[in-house]
Amino acid sequence: MSTAAAPVRSGAVLADLLPAVRHRYAVDAALVLGGAALTGIAAQIAVPVPGSPVPVTGQTFAALLIGTALGARRGFLSLALYALVGMAGMPWFAEASSGWAMPSLGYVFGMLLAATVVGALARRGGDRSILRTAGTMALGSAIIYAIGVPYLALSTGMSLSAAVAAGLTPFLIGDALKAALAMGALPAAWKLLGRRG
Repeated sequence: MSTAAAPVRSGAVLADLLPAVRHRYAVDAALVLGGAALTGIAAQIAVPVPGSPVPVTGQTFAALLIGTALGARRGFLSLALYALVGMAGMPWFAEASSGWAMPSLGYVFGMLLAATVVGALARRGGDRSILRTAGTMALGSAIIYAIGVPYLALSTGMSLSAAVAAGLTPFLIGDALKAALAMGALPAAWKLLGRRG
């Protein structure tokens, strides 16, 4: 079993740089499970927003980082596992909620698609520089809202403009801060690993 880090190569995501092991499927399974668990933990960092059924949470940030770090396939599987287990009753959605009948479930579906898209972009270098990371995170956030806000409107009977006011506008500053964190962390991780590779 080799413990040397894989050299940094194009088409790789951060998870591909883990030391080579004989049982790659076991590593992939652990990454998928870990990604789902991290999203569930991050969802518990929740701050209620007055007038909105959707709290500010860490789960969107976790979902975008997981997609970027693990790539499209593993990111999709992590968020699919998170969504399915939460809908089946595991209380790891925002504020320890679970099930199907939540007005914020559309955001979970959006995170599933967003993790897949940002994972695909990461394979094309979308997380290697500050500007690329900003674009990748902005697109991922837009996907989450593109699914979450209309779902919020349909599930609550709100108008689309009311759903935008309750489920998008209050979150823009927080999303900008999360994107800034990612813009610093992801390119720095690549630089660090590039020096070792």
